[in-house]
Amino acid sequence: METLAIVGASLAGLSAARAARAKGFAGRLVIVGDEAERPYDRPPLSKDFLLGRMTAGDLALEAGNEDLQAEWLLGHRALGLDGEAKAIMLEDGTIIAADGIVIATGASARRLPSLEGFTNVHTLRTLDDSRQLAAELLPGRRLVIIGAGFIGAEVASTASSLGLEVTLVNAEPVPFSAALGAEMGEVVAGLQVSRGVALLRDTTIDSVESAGGRVTGLNLTNGQRLAADLVLVGIGAVPNTAWLSFSGLDVKNGVLCDAAGRTNLPGIVAAGDCAAWFDERAETHRRVEHWTSATEQAEIAVEALLGAAPSAAKPKPHYFWSDQHGVKLQFAGNAGEADRVEIEAGSAQAHDLLAVYYRASEPVAVLGMNQPRLFVKWRRALAQAAASAPTSSVPA
Repeated sequence: METLAIVGASLAGLSAARAARAKGFAGRLVIVGDEAERPYDRPPLSKDFLLGRMTAGDLALEAGNEDLQAEWLLGHRALGLDGEAKAIMLEDGTIIAADGIVIATGASARRLPSLEGFTNVHTLRTLDDSRQLAAELLPGRRLVIIGAGFIGAEVASTASSLGLEVTLVNAEPVPFSAALGAEMGEVVAGLQVSRGVALLRDTTIDSVESAGGRVTGLNLTNGQRLAADLVLVGIGAVPNTAWLSFSGLDVKNGVLCDAAGRTNLPGIVAAGDCAAWFDERAETHRRVEHWTSATEQAEIAVEALLGAAPSAAKPKPHYFWSDQHGVKLQFAGNAGEADRVEIEAGSAQAHDLLAVYYRASEPVAVLGMNQPRLFVKWRRALAQAAASAPTSSVPA
């Protein structure tokens, strides 16, 4: 392999470049990114960066002396891919021919058509998004957040600490249930309410009131009207795969990959938020949008691309964290596999607990709220169990 091209210059792309060099790849390394920014850390965008505690420089993912000997093509959007020829077409007409390709284009914030075009409606996915939102987070303003997921909940925490009046509007009866299950989803929802955030469940937008290009109010399907000075749409993300429409790759909700990140085309792998890897335990393809998954998948995918044996691909249980109202949430595993949840330490009322998810007698996930030491022990146990589980070979 003489040329390795990585499309996507965020965490997964940078991790893939690092892994390639660490595994001995000494050829031409090209990294394409649609943002003009160098790779930066996204989790603080909803927390410390919004609060002004971190600068853009603090978010940098590269070490000061790091040199990957790469050609960085930043501010260049990929428009298409010839999968058989392994040729990437960029927006400015440049064509990059490569022997191997890593697709790490991430995902974009999902939008609501009824809220498009208003100057005070925001999404939060990029550094520019966070800058624009921060400028509007002024004490006394009324912020309505559509979607009570983790981005919405973190911004709710940040905004309420800045003195805004915050309302979370959730389409489902129980927030966070997809990631945490209904029982623990209620616990985290209770944390928001206990800190003064209004939570409206099982309702959506019916109509929008506006003046001067700004939303002034939202009428909900439950009959309520919410006055609004600004709105954040936090209803999830869609994988950035439209540019792959005629590539020959199998794409559904993400680029379909096997359990090592290999696609249906030789010499092309995918990692991070845009990739739907085969989950051997669940026996289905899953797209996992977590920080640690981006780094772990990138390393595994690059190993596979450079010829590592399939047995090298052994991803750890999915892990993510969230900071809300001074409480650190940590989660590992898959709540969807559990048939019951047991609180092993602490209490739900104090939002200080360690909860273990079981399938029969087998632990399949763990949630910690301000329980870092116990959580680390349980997470390690889950990882050891996953490492000893048999590996099946399933094509993309």
